[in-house]
Amino acid sequence: MQRADETLTAWLPELLYTEGRFERGLALVCDEAGRITHLTRDYQTLAARVIRLSDRALLPGLVNAHSHSFQRVIRGRTEHRVAARDSFWTWREQMYAAALRLTPEDLYDAARMAFLEMALTGITAVGEFHYLHHAPDGTPYDDPNLLAKEVVRAARDVGLRIALLRVAYARAGFEMQPNQQQARFIEHDAQRFSKQTDELRRALMCDTTNENTTGNAKASSDERADVLLKHVWVGVAPHSIRAVPLDYLREVCAYARAAALPVHMHIAEQPAEVAACQREHGRTPIALLANEDLLDARFTAVHAVHVKPDETCALAQACAHVCACPTTERNLGDGIVPVDLFFAAGVPVALGTDSHAQIDLLEDARELEYHLRLQKLERAVLAPQPNATSGEPHTDQLSALAARLFACATINGARSIGAPSGALAVGRAADFFTVDLNDPSIAGANETDLLPAIVFALARTGVREVAVGGRLVVQDGQHQAQTQIVERFARLQRTLWQ
Repeated sequence: MQRADETLTAWLPELLYTEGRFERGLALVCDEAGRITHLTRDYQTLAARVIRLSDRALLPGLVNAHSHSFQRVIRGRTEHRVAARDSFWTWREQMYAAALRLTPEDLYDAARMAFLEMALTGITAVGEFHYLHHAPDGTPYDDPNLLAKEVVRAARDVGLRIALLRVAYARAGFEMQPNQQQARFIEHDAQRFSKQTDELRRALMCDTTNENTTGNAKASSDERADVLLKHVWVGVAPHSIRAVPLDYLREVCAYARAAALPVHMHIAEQPAEVAACQREHGRTPIALLANEDLLDARFTAVHAVHVKPDETCALAQACAHVCACPTTERNLGDGIVPVDLFFAAGVPVALGTDSHAQIDLLEDARELEYHLRLQKLERAVLAPQPNATSGEPHTDQLSALAARLFACATINGARSIGAPSGALAVGRAADFFTVDLNDPSIAGANETDLLPAIVFALARTGVREVAVGGRLVVQDGQHQAQTQIVERFARLQRTLWQ
């Protein structure tokens, strides 16, 4: 009898999604480092430890490319009118008021709750757009990166990968007086921002290396970089054109380009933001970035709601990404992301849950399509043009639209934040989630229509297992620390809002 190789684990579901289709009898094999080594039917020849996942379909883990985890505390608390004309700008004041209440430990509890919800819905990696830097009065903590580290700690404790996208925020806006509610966000000069970002990168690399180095052996610089990539890494995020003067923005982008870091930025979320940029710079935000040569393959324009076709071309020419956040954009009345224009131009679209009014990335994926259906009064707006002449769709055409939307929630998000996941392929991270094939929301689906059923209909309760690096974070729909996380968050909410 062949002895099992404890360094390899073979996950054997009923169906496995890879290269755009579901396969039966295919096992995902990963090593101790959490990398996929094989996708094979001959898993028994590898002598791996076999974990059978009966009545399960296994898919690549979802990637949430845009999160403000602290905003989880205001869910349900802003769904009322506070002004004659309620809008994003009035909501923002309520959000600022909540941000001023949070201690470092509060931030940890809020982030951990948001990340738990992500894990329970199949999300395995998150891009955290982090702009709470200081104490409420704007005084830096003794460790200027304390709050960033609390958010990273929360992600680690839940088990998610995290790209900490450290935000540059310098002012209230063009020709606007300082806003004391933004005091926690402000770093007035680019040099200070770069210095603090460097310190955060070094601290996180050191912490991660220590966690993953055994005995007295010291990891090489390549090993440290690899460890960092697998668990936590840093990017930069100039908040928006209104919050960062042009010279500051140039310096931040130059710093990121030299260090090969992802760059994320709120772009054209609101018409007022576009108008202010035109007053200050005589150009729209995307036109400004393109003319300044600040767009490239590591750049992600978050929201990009109010853009023109020529601006879409500028993003495509630079190989930049867009991150749409449809649930938040709908909640705030931002508008509808013109995903049809982005798809037509070849601009990759990622997805984010942003303000966490709801955390369900598959809901965000379907909203990309559904919002356009309402706007254009037609169906299947984002589907590729059919090739058939008979009028009957081919099998691959049945799932073509769903596959496009699912790519937004997986591989496009991974590329946007620099995650090693997003697809089930040899050499990538073994990040995946499973769905119960008997869940009422998708019951009866087979290989040909399962992906559309998942993308357009899966209930969140249908997600059963979630693994990051081949290690289970969620098992049978539960997280090991779920009870404690929820209790701590409920206590926080009572304290904040009593």
